[in-house]
Amino acid sequence: MAIWWLMLAVLGISLLLTWVLRRYALARSLMDIPNNRSSHSVPTPRGGGVAIVLSFLVASPLLTFLVDVPWSYIWALWGAGALIAVIGFLDDHGHIAARWRLLAHFSASIWALAWLGGLPPVKLLGVDFNLSWVGHFFAVFYLVWMLNLYNFMDGIDGIASVQAVSACLGACVIYWLSGDVSLIWMPLLLAVAVLGFLYWNFPPARIFMGDAGSGFLGLILGLFSLQAAWTSSRFLWVWLILLGVFIVDSTFTLARRLLRGDKVYEAHRSHAYQFASRQFGRHLPVTLAVMAINVFWLLPIAMCVGLFDLDGSMGMVLAYVPLVLLAIRFHAGELEKAG
Repeated sequence: MAIWWLMLAVLGISLLLTWVLRRYALARSLMDIPNNRSSHSVPTPRGGGVAIVLSFLVASPLLTFLVDVPWSYIWALWGAGALIAVIGFLDDHGHIAARWRLLAHFSASIWALAWLGGLPPVKLLGVDFNLSWVGHFFAVFYLVWMLNLYNFMDGIDGIASVQAVSACLGACVIYWLSGDVSLIWMPLLLAVAVLGFLYWNFPPARIFMGDAGSGFLGLILGLFSLQAAWTSSRFLWVWLILLGVFIVDSTFTLARRLLRGDKVYEAHRSHAYQFASRQFGRHLPVTLAVMAINVFWLLPIAMCVGLFDLDGSMGMVLAYVPLVLLAIRFHAGELEKAG
């Protein structure tokens, strides 16, 4: 019973803290001002993702006492998550050079992997692959990419929050049905922390998440996938499927911009979700569409992988092919036409 009171408290703290941060941002004029690279048209307070970070990090150690979450897992999330949140918070308040941000990203990823034990063996087409140090190397880049892609995808009202909540709750359902109940609590804690913020961020948003929140979410979700893979490698595939909308849109967009020779570190609004929001003229239909894809397409496939022995790589291909077609349909990575 105590665990559910904790979840309710985190929801309330996140909700209240987001309101406080919104008042703080308005008082300090910490506003996201629209420009030609923006997907919004009204100046909006930013930095609300700090509510997610604080409510999650403060509550997570309590899980060690309530449901026996290992301290190594807590230290991985705390050290890496806090570093990324601080760097993002500072960047929200004033520009930090890309090289220093990237150094922090790699440092946080290495710290977390050291506590988690690196990349576990991965099953591919029925064969277990233990990649050892090569796998740990790729795992670092995986976490850095997850962190940055989440930042890239946090461009319209509610989309990053909805993605986090639906992925976390989807994973919790699969863990529960598979009997791996001990894995549920961290994703559930993050989901309720994000829900408190989502009340203020749902279209039309009254506050934006900011880099402190989006980078934190990307890293933590990546860590969830690696930690769960130590229980069963199929859970890594489950997370990759549940996060498919963000992974496909961001990766497809980056690849197309790289092939065109664009400066990929420059701000742009050429992701599929950004083209879609301009086509529909509002953010709400796109955010709701992402939720629908997650619930009605990606979750059933993830359940087949997690519960019914569908090969993870085959499940990911099945999940991603329509997402790639949607990315092409909505011009992901294309140059925005003038006028």
